[in-house]
Amino acid sequence: MTALFCLGLGYTTRRLAIELRDEGWRVSGTVRDAARIDGLEREGIEAVVFGSDAATALLSQATHVIDSIPPVPSEAPLPLARHADALARLENLRWLAYLSTTGVYGDRQGNWVDESDEAAPATERGARRLAAEQAWLIMHERYGLPVHVFRLAGIYGPGRGVLEQVRAGRARRVIKPGQVFSRIHVDDIVATLKASIARPSPGAIYNVCDDEPESPAIVTEYACRLLGVTAPRPVALEEAGLSAMAASFYADNKRVSNRKIKKELGVRLRYPSYREGLSALTASSTPSSVRPRSARSGSRDNR
Repeated sequence: MTALFCLGLGYTTRRLAIELRDEGWRVSGTVRDAARIDGLEREGIEAVVFGSDAATALLSQATHVIDSIPPVPSEAPLPLARHADALARLENLRWLAYLSTTGVYGDRQGNWVDESDEAAPATERGARRLAAEQAWLIMHERYGLPVHVFRLAGIYGPGRGVLEQVRAGRARRVIKPGQVFSRIHVDDIVATLKASIARPSPGAIYNVCDDEPESPAIVTEYACRLLGVTAPRPVALEEAGLSAMAASFYADNKRVSNRKIKKELGVRLRYPSYREGLSALTASSTPSSVRPRSARSGSRDNR
């Protein structure tokens, strides 16, 4: 039986697990909070606390492994440190994925980047992600683990993203001239991961993003039009009063290419831009209320 083990059952990995469950896979993974276990098990996902003996036992039975746990300072042990020996001994492992971020490329002043470009993170968060990538790729070289690295753009999808910010009255229209971000719908991430499972290429690195990088202000305006509310007033980045975390996302300005996932994995994006993605999310949701006023909000790492 094919068995997926998720190091971190987060937003993206849970959706992957549910799809593979429906295809007959055994799916399991770790959580930090034991209170989540019952809910996940009702969805057919075996969940255990990270770092436990039960986690090691499930990992030993996996044919496919995915790590989505962000490397955060002062939090130990990270998945690779905790499970390196067990991973090196796995005999039936066919595919291993690490979910990283396009933030490892740093600032490119709005220019395009692809997987052939050298990583040059401009933030501490990006540097930690790059270090984690390199640690996993060393495991590939040293032990032959079938490691694949996926550099994800900003993730949005059901219950997450600019539509939810608008509905909650927390959306902001921060203006930084020339600034663009790349983004990706969670369902297209899952499709890309499944395409890689079908066509493994150990040691490969893939960008996962849509076709059209765009400024967050324009995306916010589009979301407001879809919901029929007035867009928040524009505010210059220097006057926005963002938290250090939120401001760090504006340090990088680049357009990320997705040509490799199309060429090598045959991926056809269901949502090639934010327009298709947000329109589909609006059509499929029926929120009880929408508050048009904007309010201050922060950002977070988006795995």
